[in-house]
Amino acid sequence: MVFDRRVTPARFPETVRVSLFIPCFVDHFFPQAGIAMVRVLERLGHEVDYPAGQTCCGQPAFNAGYWDQARPPASRLFRLFEDADAVVSASGSCGAMLKVFNPELFAGTSFEEEAADLAGRVWEFSDFLVSELGVEDVGARFPHRVTFHDGCHGLRELRIKSQPRRLLENVEGLELVEMAEAESCCGFGGTFAVKFSHISEAMAEVKCASALATGAEFIVSNDSSCLMQIGGWLGKNAKTPNPPRVMHLAEVLATQ
Repeated sequence: MVFDRRVTPARFPETVRVSLFIPCFVDHFFPQAGIAMVRVLERLGHEVDYPAGQTCCGQPAFNAGYWDQARPPASRLFRLFEDADAVVSASGSCGAMLKVFNPELFAGTSFEEEAADLAGRVWEFSDFLVSELGVEDVGARFPHRVTFHDGCHGLRELRIKSQPRRLLENVEGLELVEMAEAESCCGFGGTFAVKFSHISEAMAEVKCASALATGAEFIVSNDSSCLMQIGGWLGKNAKTPNPPRVMHLAEVLATQ
C-alpha cells in the first residue's frame, strides 16, 4: 500500500494561525508531542493557538457503536474550532475522527454542515507541513538510526504514507530504515486492546520483532497511541538490554 501525494502549492498565506487539536491521551500522557509541534510550527514562522476546553473527540464511543453517546463530545469541537483557519492534529487516529468519521456520524443531523466544514479544515501534523505548507525540511538535526511505524488511521483513512518519511529524510544526521511490517497494525486500536488483549499482544509482538530487526535506536510514528502500545510491549518483553525508544514524529522534528 503506497500513497504518494505530491506536494501542492501552499494554500495558506506566509504566516498561518494554526489551532492545535491535542487528543486527550496526548494531553495526559504525551504532552511533549504537542509541545514539539508548537516548536516546529513557530520555528517556521507560524502563530500557534491552543483553544482551551478541548475534550475527547468521541472516537471510543463511535468505534464501539455508541453513536448517540459519541455526538455530544464530538459536537463541542465544532464551536471550539469554528474560527480556526487550520486545525492540526497530533494524532492520525483522532485526526481521522474529525476529518473522516464526523461527517458520517452527523449525517442527517442538525450538525451535518458543521461536521463537513470542520473536516475540510483538519490536517494531521506531517500532512499539513508537507501537503499544505509545502515544507519538507524544518531544520532539524537528529543523528540516530530510526524506523517508522504507520498508524492504521493515518495510513488507511487519511492516506498518509510519504509525508512523514519526506520530513525524516531531510533531518540532518538521521538514518531512516524501513521495517518489513511498517504498515501492520500494532494491535492497539483503542478499546480493541482491552477487549481482545491476547490478540492485541500478539500483534504487538509481530510489530516489535520487525522493528527490532532493523537495528533502529528509535521507533517513530505520528500517533502516540501506537507508540504507547509498542513502547509498552518492548519495555515488558524485549530481550535486548537497550531496546529502541519510541518518539513522536514532532519530537524528532523539534530537535536541533
